[in-house]
Amino acid sequence: MKRHGRLPAALITTAALAAAALFTVPHSAAAAPPAPQATVAVSKDPVPALTRAASPLRSTEPGGDLRDLRPLASMVGAASVVGVGEATHNSHDFFTLKHRIFQALVEQKGFTTFALEASWSTGLSLDRYVVSGVGDPREIMRREFQDSYLFWNVQEYLDLIEWMRSYNQTHARKLHFVGDDLGYVGPETIGRVTDYVRKTRPALLPGITRLYSGIPVETEVAPWTAAYFAKGVPERLKIEAAARQAVVLVESLPASPERTWALQHARAVWQVAKLYSFDVEDPAAVLPQAMLFRDQVMAENVTWWTRTTGGKVVLSAHNGHVTVKSTMPAEYPKAQGEFLREELGRRYVSVGLSFDHGSFNARDTEDPQGATRTFTLGPAAEGNNEYTLDKVPYDDYLVDLRTLPRSTRSWLQVARSTRDIGTGYPMPDIPVALATSYDLLIHLNHVTAADLLS
Repeated sequence: MKRHGRLPAALITTAALAAAALFTVPHSAAAAPPAPQATVAVSKDPVPALTRAASPLRSTEPGGDLRDLRPLASMVGAASVVGVGEATHNSHDFFTLKHRIFQALVEQKGFTTFALEASWSTGLSLDRYVVSGVGDPREIMRREFQDSYLFWNVQEYLDLIEWMRSYNQTHARKLHFVGDDLGYVGPETIGRVTDYVRKTRPALLPGITRLYSGIPVETEVAPWTAAYFAKGVPERLKIEAAARQAVVLVESLPASPERTWALQHARAVWQVAKLYSFDVEDPAAVLPQAMLFRDQVMAENVTWWTRTTGGKVVLSAHNGHVTVKSTMPAEYPKAQGEFLREELGRRYVSVGLSFDHGSFNARDTEDPQGATRTFTLGPAAEGNNEYTLDKVPYDDYLVDLRTLPRSTRSWLQVARSTRDIGTGYPMPDIPVALATSYDLLIHLNHVTAADLLS
């Protein structure tokens, strides 16, 4: 499910609400005025300090020499979760850079998990392939990266998944793929809960099967979503109550490592049912509640994973989800990164990504059907954060915002127009104060559109 980009009214109906209206932002919010100027002394020109602090990047492509990312590993320190954002939801360079960062943190810091803003069910299916080679990742992606997840169905993520599988074939320490989001629940997740009950307390199997009977059984996301929203709010509320009872049932069984996992899977089913129980016929009223729940759940799933498995996680999501301070609090009262900072403290590190110019794929907000197309933007306008960031004399670079001089940090603590592009475009830039949103920042001079798979 995606954070930004309002779709045409024709699409904000029935099933599309799950993929659009619930998980997007009204244009009025995006056009909010910048925050007041900081009262402390602000550097008139932050570029010299940024240049001194910047660590240039050799490439955004995975593989090859990763020594230029050693400063990132040092900045990460003892963090167990590193949230890496993106300023668009579908640019090649953001995706490949995340792949490269994951490779570096696997090699240099012992990270083992890549978590994506995708459903828990999809994560289970892709993780099974990554660990054991079972399944076809291209088919899993085609089937489950639909609707608002369409922008993950790209060659860049397929390449990452294949690299993780290749790594696991030659290393004892296994890498894992996790979906931390709650937009879809498939047979994979429900089956793991019912299989556990069947083995542990067979007499309870008919009961838990009944509790899950209202959830659609389609294995593709688009028809599954349509079937779910065809049920109407009263029935969806009943499904949510039943899924909650299933969590209680699993929790009542004897404690064991197997129950720990079955309980998490049952929670994942309930999380989806709870989100889909919101009355999407009134998206403006329900959006903040739904988004607060969603970001909290995504953080809980990531926290559960790292605490249960001990694995250190690279978390991939939009900038607006990895931030430690919501950039749009009226619609997104609290971001995933804020919840993670509260739970993990400095063991959570937030990395924002920005770009000056280039292309990306998004749904056309001016098209009645919301067709997906490639957009190309020229250099950022004067006054934008990116305009200043691009004056640093490196094409691509990393900077630790926490260690900059006070006057430079003060400049970066003022909210300025910033490209914050999600599933839909055109949309206005939004005001973002970089130093209060992220711990680290990676700026790219140029990006290109991602390679969408058919």
